Amino acid sequence: MKKGLGRGFDSLIPTNLFDEAFDPTAGQDATMSQLRQIPITDITPDPDQPRRFFDEEALRELADSIRRHGVVQPIVVTPHGAQFMIVAGERRWRAAQLAGLIEIPSIIRSLSDQHRLEVSLIENLQRRDLNPLETATAYMKLRDQFNMTLEQIGQHVGGKSVSAISNTLRLLKLPSVVRTALFENKISEGQARTLVGLPDDVAEDLLQQTIDQGWSVRKLEQMIAAWKRAQQPSGPAPTPKSVKQPHASSVARLSKKLRTDITVRTSKRGAGQIIIPFKDQADFERIRDLIG
Repeated sequence: MKKGLGRGFDSLIPTNLFDEAFDPTAGQDATMSQLRQIPITDITPDPDQPRRFFDEEALRELADSIRRHGVVQPIVVTPHGAQFMIVAGERRWRAAQLAGLIEIPSIIRSLSDQHRLEVSLIENLQRRDLNPLETATAYMKLRDQFNMTLEQIGQHVGGKSVSAISNTLRLLKLPSVVRTALFENKISEGQARTLVGLPDDVAEDLLQQTIDQGWSVRKLEQMIAAWKRAQQPSGPAPTPKSVKQPHASSVARLSKKLRTDITVRTSKRGAGQIIIPFKDQADFERIRDLIG
């Protein structure tokens, strides 16, 4: 039975790896592709595939992962006589055989549709209005469904570096709550990147504080650094909620009103200073007029 990629993906791919809501070519994909479980014996590798060596130890490790979690990313195949030929994902196919799978989730596309979708993905990436998560999802599809290296992706999208592509892909590892906030423009890409790699509960707590108190990227980095210091064995390990700043709510209101990151320094006796930074003379005069 022919399927689009919408609901089929829900049953085969964990939502934390691929979210169709962030896929800029999801509509085209649904009309060009079928998603099916295909017997492994009905699939053959592409004889023209330039990659001929597959590290045996790495394949065994992937096979072990497949036994535990299944194939989390379908391979891409094209009809080839009575069988199917692999377009992308030969390594996953080989590991699935080692894992003892009988069938493997596969996206079926004609070669012409595969090419059209590749062109469409690249054209979408050359737009300036894509959300960072849409960009990351498009990068992932080019890597996993079109056999592109990160270097090749960078060349196709205006000469971006491998590290820039890799950093954008890391956004897909964020907890779903943080990804949603980024997609809805409640936080910036820079703020989201600082939360990558943190435990989910910590990232979600810091996300809420960032939104509520209007933290800048630098402020968020400082709070994360403070939380990490608190995790050292020599001291207690509080959650970010316990890392409080004096007069935090007042500072947040003033920073928002003056549109600059205000800092408050206090002594043990309660005395202190309010530091209001400005960029230049014009910015100083703007702040002066706001204060009145």
